[in-house]
Amino acid sequence: MSDDSTAETADDNAQSDEAAGLAEGDFVTLEYTARTVEDGSLVDTTSQEIADEEGVGEDEEFEPRTIVLGEGHLFEPVEEAVIGADVGDEGSAVVDAEDAFGAYDEEEVRTVSANKIPEDDRYPGAHVDVDGEHGHVETIIGGRARVDFNHPLAGEDVEYEYEVVDTVDDREAKAESLLETMLGMDLDVWFQTDVEEEEEVVDDPEDLEESEELDDEDGPVTETVEVEKDTLYIEATPQLSMNQQWMMGKQQIAQQFIDLLDIDRIIVQETLGEGAGMMGGMGGMMGGMGGAGGGDLEEALEDADVDADELAEELDVDEA
Repeated sequence: MSDDSTAETADDNAQSDEAAGLAEGDFVTLEYTARTVEDGSLVDTTSQEIADEEGVGEDEEFEPRTIVLGEGHLFEPVEEAVIGADVGDEGSAVVDAEDAFGAYDEEEVRTVSANKIPEDDRYPGAHVDVDGEHGHVETIIGGRARVDFNHPLAGEDVEYEYEVVDTVDDREAKAESLLETMLGMDLDVWFQTDVEEEEEVVDDPEDLEESEELDDEDGPVTETVEVEKDTLYIEATPQLSMNQQWMMGKQQIAQQFIDLLDIDRIIVQETLGEGAGMMGGMGGMMGGMGGAGGGDLEEALEDADVDADELAEELDVDEA
């Protein structure tokens, strides 16, 4: 094949990739509004104007939302419609009831004791929690209540109208958008490459220099090596520590960040007060296999320019 033919093939492939549009794994910002097909009731929107018109979310801010295609951040039919699109494209997608909020199940309408419902909520239409299930009251007769435990939108087909606003390529912007999508929180984040020492098993101990000591001949031979850790730092806040989704699923959320951002680990950093000194930043750490870690005390003392021996002597004097 000639050089000209090779160049033409490369150009054709590049044009083909460009023409393919958005793909799974892309971070894309969407403007969308979802309504029920039957009567047009508002289900969800990113438009402040529509939210104001509908009188919903008075204390909320509505703006375009960034999702990761293929990660289930929106219903699958919507994501499938967006895949292959380009920035600026508009479209619509209908999500069948079964794929949206489920088919309506008559058996989920049950009679319960009215005593299980708070007295202030004993009226038709009230949203209640009974034995860990959420539902709404249909009727109350005597000491019995008829409660519908179906999702309020069960049995409803939902239509999404969307516009592809932009794509996100910056890593910090990706991390911030993931936090907003998963936790509904705006937190400070930054990336940093840390160099740390780790023990590594040596496949061929003869490769080690003679001056190095070998481990027990029955055990593995290791050496200390420096490794780089691509780390995402998240500035912890009181709101984060109280976030239910974070508390219940931080390991799963961390793993998604690690996979989607191609990093080694996440460190959640807490800074206490102004100039928090050596205690600032010794927060929890999460890696691919989970588990929490903090700073090493000796390293922390070195970073804070504190002599460990002098500190120990001072403590002995104080105790005396």
